[in-house]
Order: sequence, then structure tokens, then C-alpha cells
Amino acid sequence: MFDKLELTRMAQSLATYSGARMAVIARNVANADTPGFKAKDMPAFSEVFAEDTGTMRATRPGHLMAASPAALPTPDVARGREAPNGNSVSLEAEMVKSVEARQSQEMALAIYRATSDVIRASLGRPR
Repeated sequence: MFDKLELTRMAQSLATYSGARMAVIARNVANADTPGFKAKDMPAFSEVFAEDTGTMRATRPGHLMAASPAALPTPDVARGREAPNGNSVSLEAEMVKSVEARQSQEMALAIYRATSDVIRASLGRPR
């Protein structure tokens, strides 16, 4: 029932996107001292969500085919200045991106909870 609601699908996509972005950010921070490492970032959520047509996709090999927001695009190399060793990771920029991703995750969960509460109330079921 929840999967058919557009708002719920969008919240699920935002939560998945935020988790994937946090993984990219963590990888950037982990490689902050690696010579030649180029920082990466995910495309904007609006672009990712607009491209999600709801077609059937596998989330991983051997998994059942299902419509999944987990099939996200690969991260692109982020713009930024390079250090003399060729590394382009800025810890300050990664901290800012991390906060943005956390806020997106919290917003997705709040939307999902609110939608769930409205559906429960409409069905006459208490929390």
C-alpha cells in the first residue's frame, strides 16, 4: 500500500540517495591523504529522482527484480582545488556535504513518518 503513494516513494528515494551520498563522502574523507585521489559527489537529488522512471531493476546480482530507488548513478568527480600531491579532497567541504546528506536523511524519515501517521489516522488506527 505504501509503495503506491508517490510521496512515500519520493521519501524512500531521498533516504536511499542520502545514504549513498554519505558513503561517497566517507570514502572521500578516508582518502583525504591519498596522493592523486579525486573527491567525488553524487548528482543532485532532483536529477536522480527525475530520471527514476519506476522501471524494474535489480538492486544487486541474484536479487529479485523490483522497482528500486537503490539503483543510483555513479558518483562524479567533484570540482575543487588539488593539493600538490594531486589530491582534491577538502575536509571542510566534505563536512558541509555530510551535514546536507544528514538533513536530507532526516527529512525523508520525517516525511515517511508523517505519511504513515496520516494513513493510520484515515484508517482509524491509533499509533
